[in-house]
Amino acid sequence: MSTYNGWSNYATWRINLEMFDDYNVWDKHLMADVYELSHHLRDTAEVYIEESAPEGLARDYALAFLSDVNWYEIAQHLIAEYAEEETEA
Repeated sequence: MSTYNGWSNYATWRINLEMFDDYNVWDKHLMADVYELSHHLRDTAEVYIEESAPEGLARDYALAFLSDVNWYEIAQHLIAEYAEEETEA
């Protein structure tokens, strides 16, 4: 498997950069469960695309792009950042 900028693939890097860089999870119990957070992130991205892109081919491709994202990896990254911020506070 190839990597991209330290992430498992391009899709994971790009979605993290564009959607979840400096993302603030308001529901702090999600930060204790990487599996639950990964599903929350996927759902958030899907809803964003569905609400912001008109129906059609481009929207379909954007939603298909999400299937390549390693949501677990992004969730682990956000939890680690959260833990680091908590120890600094």
